[in-house]
Amino acid sequence: MFIYILTIVKPVRKMMDAAKKQTIKEIIRQLHEGADPEEMKRRFRDAIGDVSATDISVVEEELIREGMPRERIRKLCDVHLAVFRDSIEQQNDIAPEGHPVYVLMHEHSAMLDAAEELSQIASAMREEQRGPTTEELIRIRHLVALFRDAERHYLREENVLFPHLERHGVTQPPAIMWMEHDQIRAVKKMLFSAVTEDESGTHVDVERLDQAAIGLRELLSSHFYKENNILFPTALRLFTEDDWTAVRRDFAEIGLCDFSPRLQVPGAEDSASETQAGAETVPAATDGEVQFETGTLRREVLEAILNTLPVDITFVDAEDRVRYFSRPQERFFVRPKSVLGRHVQYCHPQKSLHMVNRILDDFKSGRRDVADFWIRIRGRLIMIRYFAVRSPDGEYLGTLEVSQDITDIKALEGEKRLLDDDADSGSPSAQPDTQT
Repeated sequence: MFIYILTIVKPVRKMMDAAKKQTIKEIIRQLHEGADPEEMKRRFRDAIGDVSATDISVVEEELIREGMPRERIRKLCDVHLAVFRDSIEQQNDIAPEGHPVYVLMHEHSAMLDAAEELSQIASAMREEQRGPTTEELIRIRHLVALFRDAERHYLREENVLFPHLERHGVTQPPAIMWMEHDQIRAVKKMLFSAVTEDESGTHVDVERLDQAAIGLRELLSSHFYKENNILFPTALRLFTEDDWTAVRRDFAEIGLCDFSPRLQVPGAEDSASETQAGAETVPAATDGEVQFETGTLRREVLEAILNTLPVDITFVDAEDRVRYFSRPQERFFVRPKSVLGRHVQYCHPQKSLHMVNRILDDFKSGRRDVADFWIRIRGRLIMIRYFAVRSPDGEYLGTLEVSQDITDIKALEGEKRLLDDDADSGSPSAQPDTQT
């Protein structure tokens, strides 16, 4: 059960009395201490009467404030939902076709069907102690591909739907749902390891596939029920039309799954409202800040960010004059301030001038947008990249030179997904956003 706060969802009827609240608290505490869930379900039904899911959530919020771990409440979700299933269950299509919620719910249905089919195939192979038939192998490969493609479903929820809910004050439900997304990803990883490909063909670990399919079916069924019946109706109740316009735009930017229904996205005729909705999701700049399409930054913060990047940046404007360079801790090439305003052609020896002019001419004419070089300096391999900088309508604004030491990058092998306290790097983002 999600943990809602009363100020988020306006009560539409009288709150439950203190005695009933205390009874429900006691039942949840007993569940926490290991009481028989079936017995607690019976007591729940006797105790709640006409108490709503919101009321139960308020009780849970109070229990968390009194010291009960959030993770424990999450683990009791299914027990609570089993009691309230009849009263909170909604029609499958609670949003019109093409709406973001419609897309998410139909993706749920497709994934549930896929998990069920995968479980049936794996169970049959395990019981009969055999490998897959040709037809089963085709279906297994298709279903595994579907679950790989499904990652965009979770990314849309985590990076678009959840932030909008949080702006409306709904913070705990998205946090709990993200925890469950990571559980689902862990089971998907088991699934992917059970079906592997090499030069000789597709290999299936039947036992592992069966475990993963069962785990997926159970996790998805519970998780999708909570989203369909609590999270999505909350979004529909709270979001404005501008919210949904921004959600549609960002859903389209992240991308749909191959099995998704059509998403209705504002067209050219709605460009004004789309721009307005996008602007409203970005805080307005205050004095001393620079306003960007994707956020605001103080000038000194922006400069510190550019100097912190592990690259050496130089920008040459449309008239071929040096206008800016960053100041990283370690520079590869000399860049005194006296070069500012100088024609870039004078910053290079005559022997390479023809190459500089060729790159600039190609960028200005649109023949290309990138030029790459790599050289060795003091035993280190340095990657030098030139990028044409253009306005949204394609106007040439200048050229960006980016130099980076790629010696250590070239030596990387395997994966590093979690922070290593003993590692040299202090990066706070060593764990990737996706875990498939």
